[in-house]
Parts: sequence; structure tokens; C-alpha cells
Amino acid sequence: MRRKEFDMWQDEEIEQFLNEMSFGYLGTVGADGWPRVTPLNFAYANEVFYFHGSKVGEKMKHLQHESKVSFTVAKEYALIPSYFSDPEMACPATAFFKSVMVKGTAELIEDLHEKSEAFTAFMQKLQPEGGYDPITPDDPRYIPRLQGVAMIKIVPEEMTAKFKFGQNLKEGPFNQVVDGLTKRNHTRDEETVQHMQKYCPFHAE
Repeated sequence: MRRKEFDMWQDEEIEQFLNEMSFGYLGTVGADGWPRVTPLNFAYANEVFYFHGSKVGEKMKHLQHESKVSFTVAKEYALIPSYFSDPEMACPATAFFKSVMVKGTAELIEDLHEKSEAFTAFMQKLQPEGGYDPITPDDPRYIPRLQGVAMIKIVPEEMTAKFKFGQNLKEGPFNQVVDGLTKRNHTRDEETVQHMQKYCPFHAE
């Protein structure tokens, strides 16, 4: 059963997370009925998800067969060992993470202006420092590249988010996990504690 305390409803929080991430997992179904999950780079802009690739291949065959897709973005922040809150039982072991899950329709973008905007969104994410000429359909250097690559957008019909940072813990175990993360001090442990204090009811403003 889904734990409601982990659900995230704030649009700005979800959008910020999506803008931080550059990798997600596309779920499609082929004509043979077999599902496929494809890891790929993405950009989120204008309330849609963009991805690009070859105009041929299994992924495109799946999309031609069925335009309804799923898309998932997730980031694991910390593994939480059981002994942080229980010296004997294995049950408390878990992981803290953020995830966004989407159901939507995939559409092939043919308009070069929209393609340019989508590629610009990619560049703003992957190369925010700039260092390239603007992507426009009027630039003859970009035209063949825009025409030669398939750009797909996923228009979400349903989007849900789950941010799990110990919201289900009582105050005692919560503080034990915070103490364990602080002492361990692995990569992202400090950030995880900040998220725990932000999202958990004991520290809610």
C-alpha cells in the first residue's frame, strides 16, 4: 500500500527536482506485448518532457505501435541501515529518495521551431554555462541536425511524486537516523538530513 506521507504535491518542489535531473526511464509496449524500459536523457520544459534519438530502432517502433507511455525520474540520496534506529532487527533498513512518475502520451515533434526550443532546453540543462551559438531553425548549420534527429515530447496526463525522507518515523527513531547520518557523513548524507528536516512533521514550519 502506498504511504501517503511520502507523497509530494507542491508543483514547485517537483519542477525543481526535475530541473536538477537529466536522466529518466521511458516505459513503452511493443506490438508483441512485451514492455520495454529505456534509460535516456531528458529535459522538462513547458510542462512536458522532451527526449531525442534516432528515427529508427526498437524504441521508435514501440512508440509507433502505442503512444501511451510511462516515464520515471528517481534519485537515491542515502541508504539507511537498520542499526541507525534498531540494534537488532533488520526491518528499519531502507533508502531515502525522490521520484516522479508520469503517465502520458508521446508525440513526435516535426516543427523545427519547437525542436529548436526543445534542444535549447537540453542545452540549458546539460551546458548551463553556454559556449555555443543559439539553436534556431534559421541557422543553416543547425537545419540538417534538427531534421535528422527524432525529438519526442511526453504530454503528461498524470504525474505523481514521492519524496521519502523518514516522514513515517516517530520522533525518537527520526532523531536516531539524523544522528547516524551526521556521524557517517557519506556523500549526500548532510543533504539527506536537510531534506528530512524540511519534509518531516517534527520540523515542519
